[in-house]
Amino acid sequence: MNIFASMVILTLFFGLYGALHSWLASLSVKNWLRRQFGPAADRWYRLVYNVLAVVTFLPMLALMALLPQKTLYIVPSPWRWLMVLVQLAALAAAGVTLLQTGVFHFLGLTQLVTDRPADNAPLNFRGFYRYVRHPLYTFSLIFLWLNPFMTTNSLIAYILFSLYFYIGSGYEERRMVAEFGPTYADYCRRVPRLVPLPGRRYTPQPATGDAA
Repeated sequence: MNIFASMVILTLFFGLYGALHSWLASLSVKNWLRRQFGPAADRWYRLVYNVLAVVTFLPMLALMALLPQKTLYIVPSPWRWLMVLVQLAALAAAGVTLLQTGVFHFLGLTQLVTDRPADNAPLNFRGFYRYVRHPLYTFSLIFLWLNPFMTTNSLIAYILFSLYFYIGSGYEERRMVAEFGPTYADYCRRVPRLVPLPGRRYTPQPATGDAA
């Protein structure tokens, strides 16, 4: 097997992975599960979805490690350590973002114990969400692309991740607009999706009643 075949296999696997998880995250699937399982669907959906996302991604990591690949570059010191430092900062910022989002709700644990598992988490316009609509994706991309060691397999994986984050965030926003209406639509108009821009910072209109 050559390097081109490795890239094709990675692309096909990730395409199937992205299609599956976008479908599982759709409102049509959620509504079908509610019809089939009633309130239990809202209680268990998020946790099961997250577990499936992790388990079905493990083969991608194995493929990246085992398929033939070529080293494209290794950044020398001291620039390597500077890149690692920024990667660590991005990880820390992603952790802060999870706390701002509500980490237990994000993982699906809150829904297991709450009396109203169908309730959505409140819209969050605080912290990093003031500057980009999907800070978790932004910090993940920073972490990926500042890897000081790049191979052909990791390059194709990072390109696929970038496309998945961009396309997937669009699907996610359509669901959010359907659930939260004009408030979230206004937020989308005023805040960049993934890349912060000078002068673009979200401040809710007083009429919405949302906390900044």
